[in-house]
Amino acid sequence: MAKLTNQERSPYTDVITLNAADLVTIGNGGSKQIATIPAGGAVSLCAVINTVDIVGSSSLVIDVGTTGADPDEFIDALDVDGMTVGLPTFNTGDTMLQGAGNSTILAGSRPAKAVSASTPVYVKITDAAVASITAGQIVIGLEILDLIQFAE
Repeated sequence: MAKLTNQERSPYTDVITLNAADLVTIGNGGSKQIATIPAGGAVSLCAVINTVDIVGSSSLVIDVGTTGADPDEFIDALDVDGMTVGLPTFNTGDTMLQGAGNSTILAGSRPAKAVSASTPVYVKITDAAVASITAGQIVIGLEILDLIQFAE
């Protein structure tokens, strides 16, 4: 999990790469912490891209968010193996949408999931065939705002 320097931000602060072995290790129904929203922070962007075709499964679904049992605030029920390689998906989670069927980020482009305490971000895998995955790679990009770092 790479933490980018200011010069590299574009606009992501956290970039997580999961390969086939990572997906198998997380397992069906499993979750893995991939980032942390600092106290006083929020998430303004979450994107997922399939960079290497998933081989060995036709049912790989991921969620990204902060709720341990169902982390779907930023990305909800994304069918990763069905994605076109190289075509990203942005902000489809429960707290990133204006309303049902509307995939536009919150009105006024407000950040989502502002937190008062340090909060983990998880990716959850749902795939009965995850153990059969032999190839594939997904990249998750997060833009996490951290205004408290500027407090004097």
